[in-house]
Amino acid sequence: MKPLRAFLALAALAAATAPRPPLADLAQRADDAALAQRLTRSGGCPGCDLRAAGLRAIVLRGCDLSRAILREADLKEARLDGCTLAGADLRRAELERASLRDADLRGARMRGADIEKAELSGADLRGADLREADAASCVLTGADLRDADLRGAEFRRADLTGAQLAGALADEAMLERAEAAGADLSQTRLRGADMDRIHAAGAILRGADLTDARLSSADLRGADLRGAQLEGALLRRTRLSGADLRGARGLTEERLRMACGDETTRLPEGFSIDPCD
Repeated sequence: MKPLRAFLALAALAAATAPRPPLADLAQRADDAALAQRLTRSGGCPGCDLRAAGLRAIVLRGCDLSRAILREADLKEARLDGCTLAGADLRRAELERASLRDADLRGARMRGADIEKAELSGADLRGADLREADAASCVLTGADLRDADLRGAEFRRADLTGAQLAGALADEAMLERAEAAGADLSQTRLRGADMDRIHAAGAILRGADLTDARLSSADLRGADLRGAQLEGALLRRTRLSGADLRGARGLTEERLRMACGDETTRLPEGFSIDPCD
């Protein structure tokens, strides 16, 4: 029996001395749980100060959080489909893998927010501030980002199929390997943007500013680039079959020789393009 008693004594000692969550942490978790329950019952809290709140995986479909302060809040894997967050402060909020399908985020402040792998299809982000946000692998199909500020944002491998980005500011944005087929980027400012290997077949880039943009191995087949600014744009192996570049500015024969097209590619007068393999 002595070995058993010794073992039980050691187990009791280990349990007594094991590190425990600080009381402040336990209190914070209790507060966060109570807050989540209140929000669930009330269906939202417009204009409320919820900064740094722990609301991970909360389910609030169709809620009203307009003008709410959610700065640095933990909303990872939250379900906020159809919610109204117009004018909300979401700066540096954590929204990784959250679902905001058809959410109203007009004018939301989302600078530095983490929306990696989040679902925002059909969301209204008109005029939103997404500067330096991490939207890698984010789903934004059919989303409305007109006049949004996307400067320096990370959209690597994001799905922007059919999205509306007309008039957006996207200087230095990272769009490498993004899906943007049929997206409307007319009058969008994309100076210095990284668009290598972007799939933007049929996209509308009419009047877009692509100064110094990287478009290596980009798929722009059937894209509308009429009147686009292409000065300094890197067009190495860019596929332009069926694209319309009439009126494009800043284009040079040297740059165009790096790209390829076909007999349906429409170019400014005096230019020619090699066929794609």
